Amino acid sequence: MKTAGILISIALACAAAPGAWAQAYPAKTIRLISPYPPGGGTDATARIIAQALGDQMGQQIVVDSRGGASGRIGTEIASKAAPDGYTLVLGNVAPLAILPGSGIKLPYDAINSFNPISLIALSDYVLTVHPSLPARSVKDLLAMAKAKPGELTYASSGNLGGPHLGGELINLMAKVKLIHVPYKGNGPAAIAVLTGESTMMFGSGPSVVPHVTAGKMRALATTGKKRSISGLPSMNELLPGYEVTQWYGILVPAGVPKDIIDRLNREIARAIANPKVAELFVKLGTQPVSNTPEEFSAFIKSETDKWGKVIRAAGIKAD
Repeated sequence: MKTAGILISIALACAAAPGAWAQAYPAKTIRLISPYPPGGGTDATARIIAQALGDQMGQQIVVDSRGGASGRIGTEIASKAAPDGYTLVLGNVAPLAILPGSGIKLPYDAINSFNPISLIALSDYVLTVHPSLPARSVKDLLAMAKAKPGELTYASSGNLGGPHLGGELINLMAKVKLIHVPYKGNGPAAIAVLTGESTMMFGSGPSVVPHVTAGKMRALATTGKKRSISGLPSMNELLPGYEVTQWYGILVPAGVPKDIIDRLNREIARAIANPKVAELFVKLGTQPVSNTPEEFSAFIKSETDKWGKVIRAAGIKAD
């Protein structure tokens, strides 16, 4: 009888173990990979959510910036990390939807290499120009582009990123020829416009708004369907149907236990609902959001289909 009691106790302890492990998570520092260089919107977004989640979960979350190749490098690193919940990645439209939609051979599978956790923010890009350009509106800009095909350039954070396709979508819809010049991130692209090396850019709010405020750039429009920044029209007002939205979400490598996925999803929803966190996102020019892992997964698939169609219509060749 004594032996049977011991065996029952062991069995009960084993049955309870998964729940105990989930409660113990996180037991050490968590890494959040930001697949773009420091100084841009992705980096700022990563630091806001890392601080909020770290405060809530009682463990430090360290932002690891791994920029390059339109987010491909950092995303690949995350895909190969141990599926233990201690490596997160801040995903966005380029590495998870545009690149897969391009048909390019990737070192990861945007759907099967990750478990989506939740969206955290949506953001329009801001179309800005060098102040020496005579254009005071998108209408003026398009008139210049039609009069001087192939002479106006736009800087972007990298080939096949959201800002790149923002320009290609204008080319398709307005029948103009803006020339794309890729850089390694929003920061370098902004410098190119500030110095006059490039005519314009589609930049994230954090990378361009300070320069607009300082009079070093001129903002013409935002890229969403509706106005999102006071005083600026949306591109959709001039080109009906035009929409280019940056989005950010948290993912983990495929195979992370469901208990940890559920915990992270709850913590993200809690952080996004925190007015102080939401205010920080709004100051960046982003809209804080959260959803379920299933909803985030479906969203990624829909974005992949959308941008795949644009890439094929524009005849863009992947590097």
